[in-house]
Parts: sequence; C-alpha cells; structure tokens
Amino acid sequence: MIHLKIAVLIKNFVLSGGAERYAVEVARRLRDRGHDIDLYARNVDTSLTAGMTHVQVPDRHTYRTVANSLSYARETARLLEGRNYDAIHSHERAYSQDVLTVHTFCYRSGFTGGTAFLKRLFTLYLSPRSRLYEWLEKKQMASPRLVAVSEVIRHDIQARYGRTEGVRVITPGVDFTWFHPDGIAALRSREKRGPSTGELTVLFVGGEFRRKGLDKLIPAIGEGMKLIVVGRGERLDYHRRLAISCGTGSRVEFVGHVDDDVRGYYAGADVVVLPSRREAFGMSILEGMACGLPVIASPVAGVAGLINDGENGFLAGETDELKAALNLLRDETLRKKMGDRARKTAESCSWDRITDSYEEVFLGLSGSRGAQNR
Repeated sequence: MIHLKIAVLIKNFVLSGGAERYAVEVARRLRDRGHDIDLYARNVDTSLTAGMTHVQVPDRHTYRTVANSLSYARETARLLEGRNYDAIHSHERAYSQDVLTVHTFCYRSGFTGGTAFLKRLFTLYLSPRSRLYEWLEKKQMASPRLVAVSEVIRHDIQARYGRTEGVRVITPGVDFTWFHPDGIAALRSREKRGPSTGELTVLFVGGEFRRKGLDKLIPAIGEGMKLIVVGRGERLDYHRRLAISCGTGSRVEFVGHVDDDVRGYYAGADVVVLPSRREAFGMSILEGMACGLPVIASPVAGVAGLINDGENGFLAGETDELKAALNLLRDETLRKKMGDRARKTAESCSWDRITDSYEEVFLGLSGSRGAQNR
C-alpha cells in the first residue's frame, strides 16, 4: 500500500455546503486509508480534523468579492512554497494545485439565457472584477488534472476552455448507510408529515428557488398532491403567491432552512423533484435515490447522468413534463420499483468509491512524476 502526502485546499472545512462536504468526506476517507493530509483552510470544524494537520490560511479579505478568492490563492501559494507533496488537491479558486475539483460552472456560463444584454456587456467586458475572476479561473483550468463533478461541468470546461486532456468526472457521493430505506421507513412510521392521507407527497430541497425551478414545480402540483419545500430561497413571497394563484396554496408547505437531520423530510416524501434550469449536480436527488425514493430531475442537471428515464426516475424540467411524471407516480407499485432501482444506482456512488477514484488520480499523478524524473 502506497501512502501519499496530500495537501487539501478548501476555505472552510465544514459539513455545510456542497463543495465543503465533498472535501470533508474525501479527505477523511483518505486519512483513514493511511494517507497524510494537510488542510490549507481558513476555518475548520475541529470535530472533523482528527489525524490531519491544519495549516492556517490568513483571511485578509473577509468581504465576499473576488479579492477574497485572490487572497486565498496567493496565501496558499505562499504557504506551499518549499513543501513537498505527492498531490496538492484544491476545491477553491487557487492556482498552486496539481488536481482541481471543479464544483461550479465556468464564470461566463453564468451570463447566458435570461441575463440582459447590457448587463452581460458591462459585466463581462467592462468590469475589473469580472476580468480578475476570469484571469484566476484561467490559471485554475491550467492545473495538470481537472476533476468535474458531473458530465455537465466537463462539457462546460470543454466549451469554455477547449480542455479535454486530463479531465475526469468524479461525482459527489452519498452516505448510503445514513440515507437508507430501512432508516427512512423507521422514521416514516413516526413522521407526522407522512402520506397517511393518501396524498402524493412531493419533496423539493434547495435554495436559489428560481435557478432550481421551483416556479415550474408549483403549478405541476395537482389534486391529491402535497409539496414540501425545504430550503431558504429568494422571493419567498412570490412563490407563495404563485401557489395561491395556481390553486395549490394550501398544498404547498415552505419549511425553510433545516440545520438538523433532513431525513425526516425524505421519510415523509413519496418522490423527490429538482427541475433546475442550471445545476452542476443536485445532491437532493442522489440522497432521495439512496433513500429508495423515485426522483424527477431536469435533464440539464449534472445528476441527470445517474438517471435512466422511466427506470430509476424521470427526466423532466418543464411544468407539463413534471405533471405527467407526477401523475404516473401516483401508482404505488411503480414508485416501489423505481425506488428500488434508484437505491441500487445510489450504492454505486458511495463516498468510499469516490475516494477510490481520487486515489487513482493521485497515484497516477505521482507515477507520471516518477516517470519524468527517470
């Protein structure tokens, strides 16, 4: 067994946030396999760092601007000088890494579609902030190895930077012992929100309501259905009014942000839906699949790569498509078959398997360096 010395670059080593959880889950498993992990982070949850070394990265720009990202990149570059690692793995906008995990779309990809022409013109060509972001992103994309969290992100990297070599897809994983049908069934028996009334209970989990397509889902909720919205999103009043105007006001419940165990909401659900307009991945769908629930995801979401339409879930992004899929899922037998297949798919995305993939990347990197040195 080869033991590697790995530097992990992440601003906040905590369990809140998709990129942060991804970094934590992989780093802890690499540590458990005997690899040496140094964390280059500004903030850490010390309950998660046992057996790792935390290298404190100064936070010289606490406000949320490009200066914050640039400061992190410069500080980590300075701290890494003269230190030897088998692999430097970044989850952030840095430029000293060997392996960069790309969790989001490229900067310019965020200014397509509904963005007004003049705003795009100013932001992309006249804003110093944007020019600096793009400069930093370009340096990122020159990393020896890139890991995209989905095929959607891999295609975005290719479209924006023409990069195809040294790019690999490694999706987020899921703790399929925590999100497990048996545990969900036990919770369901105590869950007051459970489908005891015979309603089809639809679950939406996520913030950024418009991007995640909540306005397309609300009108798809028909008679005999209930929608549970978990997450803190923008324009809450608008979405409440939309539910009322669609005649579903009494059948849409806005729960808000949930800090504690979210599994109770999966336990009360019959189907998990995420009709995003744009989504790098979509963790709520994978968590729903691990719970043995059928899922509906937008075909443009990164997680769509795990869904065989009509087998372990449905691909639907528009209101009419969502209505059709939800009506099919009124059939309890179909829900059970789809949920069982979804669970099998989720088992292929365990965090242990994700970590296996990273070990391959790091060992390959180490091997290529050895070949160059011979």
